[in-house]
Amino acid sequence: MPTSRPCDPGIYERPAELLQALIRFDTTNPPGNEAACISYINDLLTEAGFETAIFAPEPDRPNLVTRLKGNGSAPPLLLYGHADVVTTAFQEWAHPPFEAKEIDGYIWGRGALDMKGGLAMMISAVMKAKAENLVPAGDILLAVLSDEEAGGDIGAKYLVEKHPEQFAGIRYAIGEFGGYTQYAGNKRFYPIMTAEKQACWMKATFRGPGGHGARPIRGGSMSKLARFISGIEKNRLPVHVTPVVKTMIETIAANLPFPKGLIFRQLLNPALTNSVLNRLGDIGRNFDPLLHNTISATIVKGGDKINVIPGEISLHLDGRILPGFTSDDILSELRKITGDDFEIEMIRYEPRPGEPDTGLFDMLAGILKDADPAGIPMPLLMPGVTDGRHFSRLGIQTYGFLPMNLPEDFRFFDTIHAADERIPKEAVRFGADAIFELLKRYGKKG
Repeated sequence: MPTSRPCDPGIYERPAELLQALIRFDTTNPPGNEAACISYINDLLTEAGFETAIFAPEPDRPNLVTRLKGNGSAPPLLLYGHADVVTTAFQEWAHPPFEAKEIDGYIWGRGALDMKGGLAMMISAVMKAKAENLVPAGDILLAVLSDEEAGGDIGAKYLVEKHPEQFAGIRYAIGEFGGYTQYAGNKRFYPIMTAEKQACWMKATFRGPGGHGARPIRGGSMSKLARFISGIEKNRLPVHVTPVVKTMIETIAANLPFPKGLIFRQLLNPALTNSVLNRLGDIGRNFDPLLHNTISATIVKGGDKINVIPGEISLHLDGRILPGFTSDDILSELRKITGDDFEIEMIRYEPRPGEPDTGLFDMLAGILKDADPAGIPMPLLMPGVTDGRHFSRLGIQTYGFLPMNLPEDFRFFDTIHAADERIPKEAVRFGADAIFELLKRYGKKG
């Protein structure tokens, strides 16, 4: 796996520069082609004295695993992240997405947040630990993965199914996302991801009479599609308050002044939840998917000639399911707002991880409190999905912990996967220092 970039062994001391180096590898998935990027990481690690192992189900789609040896007084701890990124097609960027320019204190480029920024933090932390001869309480396993953005089939899922021995004894892992600054009122909160929604990808098919475009048809497949889209546009699925979100909302409400705290707490009342979400603006947009199962229409296919009314139209649906619910639940909720004049096919559904194990939460919260004494840590339910669902099959609890001290006007989730993805240079250093602190504290009492 030859690298295409020169290797600077000391770059770990400058994590923002390390991030720039990673962004400059175009690992857009599909097709991925993570090999050159992971080879560069491999060269960094081996020159620093790490022994590495490469597991590649396809030549251009490798996964890297390395280990920093501990003293054995605690179980191993897993740090993992993915090297692939989503497409930049049909997006207008202010700066080229793979040049990784530093402008006004930000590193710009695809993957700056998701998640080459997190990889840079992790690599920096483990290389610093090696350079300083740190012997942690437990082994620190670093895994650099391919394919997360397309489901992880040849990344995390492949390793879990084909090489589970690599993760023997691991109870806790650090992955995406969490530890970033979120503002409410004049307070700074640091959500730490302890649970995530699960993807439920479906295809709905609408059928009806077809015919010549000159003779309009009422009640055909296009009309059925329109009623369906109108149903999911005008109606949320039912409100559900899960334990992690309950704690999250209670934490924020307790730290807001009256009457803001009282209003925010009404999110926990299902009779008032939706009206409060509507009043909260951008904050409401962030909490909406945490309180509902959700359905988004993403791909429509039907008809191939302008003068022919199609007899069949298919619509791909991105469903996201809250912890404690199943694909049957979301489908039942969907039919209540759209009717059942369609056929449904399940494209991909993976059962959710079990109830979160919060045994590492207090340590992670303490690291953030020390880094920012005014910050308020809290648990987070991730509205998206991560590779954590794959590792959960081995009994591993993932915490989203990529700490970033972000400015108040920075729209974190609006920037991920979007044009002009970027991260403050200082936030990369903040995260690398926090993860290094975790390596020092992990497994120690008091």
